[in-house]
Amino acid sequence: MLDEMERHLLQHDADVVTAPSGDRALSYRNLVYGALLLLAGIGGLVAAVAAGERLGAIGSIILGVVAFLAMLGGAILAFTPVRRTAPAGSPTRARGAKTRDSSFMDRMNDRWDRRQDEH
Repeated sequence: MLDEMERHLLQHDADVVTAPSGDRALSYRNLVYGALLLLAGIGGLVAAVAAGERLGAIGSIILGVVAFLAMLGGAILAFTPVRRTAPAGSPTRARGAKTRDSSFMDRMNDRWDRRQDEH
């Protein structure tokens, strides 16, 4: 039975890859703000290196660390998924409320059953 399940998974690997990721998605606004913050951080690093003598060693190190933290924050902001919002009466919202109460294994079992019913 395990061999059959493995063969089935290998045959339908694309289904696993393209499966929706639940109620979270990347936000276009966050991607733009994150990219801008990342670019500002890169500019800060360049400025820290260029103004190394004028700022002194401690000043350029502080500016470099702040610029690095800006870059890190921009990357985190850009690639952190946000919760999708659904209209109040939509079926997605009702299903999402049901799945939050169930355990991970229950959701996986339900998903497996739905796939088996499709074939």
